Amino acid sequence: MLLAVDAGNTNVVFALVDMSEAGGRTIKARWRIATDPRRTADEYAVWLSQLLALEGYDRSQIDGVIIATVVPRALHNLQVLSSKYFGSEALIAGRAPVEWGIALDVDEPQNLGADRAVNTIAAHALHPGDLIVIDFGTATTFDVSDYSGAYKGGIIAPGINLSLDALVSAAAKLPRIAIEAPANGSVIGRNTVDQMTIGVYFGYIAMIEGLVARMKAEIGRPAKVIATGGLATLFEQHTDVFDVIEPDLTIQGLAIMYQNAHIG
Repeated sequence: MLLAVDAGNTNVVFALVDMSEAGGRTIKARWRIATDPRRTADEYAVWLSQLLALEGYDRSQIDGVIIATVVPRALHNLQVLSSKYFGSEALIAGRAPVEWGIALDVDEPQNLGADRAVNTIAAHALHPGDLIVIDFGTATTFDVSDYSGAYKGGIIAPGINLSLDALVSAAAKLPRIAIEAPANGSVIGRNTVDQMTIGVYFGYIAMIEGLVARMKAEIGRPAKVIATGGLATLFEQHTDVFDVIEPDLTIQGLAIMYQNAHIG
């Protein structure tokens, strides 16, 4: 069993992955906790041990740990968690022996977020050809890789929750609303909440469709669009821009990197 850890700006996701030949990188369980760089290894261990037990597992069954993080301050305590409670030195995505193994064909490869590189690795392993990966996280990122698996660049846009937070905090009379598809599909709202829902939801879909169309035109070859992140399924209802949704793309990428390191 592998414990794959994806430490993002908003949440840290822990996933238990069956890496046996029979398991074939099957995700057996996943949990998330709010990202807090001050959270200690002991706090993680208490929380995680209870969740493992609820799923019928024990921490002694975990043979290895791999971590991808875009929050450098969170890394140390996660490394201590691995060594102290799982008896394993965590592998860090992007560092030996789990280097990226793909070309980062951009101006500042050292600044590419670990999650975006891992998503690219997973997407290329799962799907052939040129790819656009859209990840709905704290930010919404669009990442382009070519048929060889090389990372070619992308786009960073505010996540939909960030956009909504900015709107509500800057406008005193606007209420907090849920992010959801408008009930009747209309794009002409007849009250404040409906108008906000339409603006946030369909406005975001329009942004996604417009940016993907521009990216495809610039790529100049057919490109498959892969969506990942919690809100991908929400937007799928009203757009056909996604070719496939891979909800666990980052975890799959970490499992692939761990597997490649051990095969090598």
